[in-house]
Amino acid sequence: MDDEKKMELDELSESTILDDEPVLKKESNVDDFDIPSSTSDLEAVYDIPVRVSAILGKTQMKVSQLMKLNKGAIIELDKKVGEAIDIYVNNNLVARGEVVVVDDKLGITMTEIVKSVAK
Repeated sequence: MDDEKKMELDELSESTILDDEPVLKKESNVDDFDIPSSTSDLEAVYDIPVRVSAILGKTQMKVSQLMKLNKGAIIELDKKVGEAIDIYVNNNLVARGEVVVVDDKLGITMTEIVKSVAK
């Protein structure tokens, strides 16, 4: 870990907090973090809320184009019909899936779990 990432909590600036890579400080006398041995050990985190987002597609436009949009306007996205959409948990890509309709509501069927890439 480079020196830039080794800092005390009170040294964190907004730019560091907004960085994609979490900053963790490990005590020098502790070799490993406690790893839960069973699902009962994880019960404490079951009620923690997370934000799940499904990104259908993206596009870019100028503010002037945005201001011209009216009700019924169609915004073309970068994904094709049937192409997998990205599923994020707390702004981290975790899976890809397909859009489905469930009782007149949109849903997502996960088709692929994305393995995290070590930074």
